[in-house]
Amino acid sequence: MKITEVIEELKKKYPGKKILLNNRQNCTEILCEIDPTSLHPDHSVAIAVIDKTIAHYHDTSEETYKVIKGVLSLSVDGKKYVLNNGQTMAIKPGLIHEATGDEAWVQITSTPGWKQKDHHAVE
Repeated sequence: MKITEVIEELKKKYPGKKILLNNRQNCTEILCEIDPTSLHPDHSVAIAVIDKTIAHYHDTSEETYKVIKGVLSLSVDGKKYVLNNGQTMAIKPGLIHEATGDEAWVQITSTPGWKQKDHHAVE
């Protein structure tokens, strides 16, 4: 992933928004919180630039992935999906999911808003 270029593009498109890297040594996902839970607990919106996410699930939040640039391969509860630009998929609470792309840009909406304690990594 071209980390510096992605961060610069996110800063231009979403000035002043918080940008997070999943791992500084081996970054495979960059998040930009464009409408965070801290502003309202009922939902949150982030832009994720994804090469690969870790498998995880949420106890209470439903996530809707909308591809805004590129192609995203998504595994949800063991089923494989491919989402192209403009396509969306809702992921219900409790379903294990992970995604791969080649710097795929994805708008992720969480209802209720995303919280660390609701995010559970799966080995």
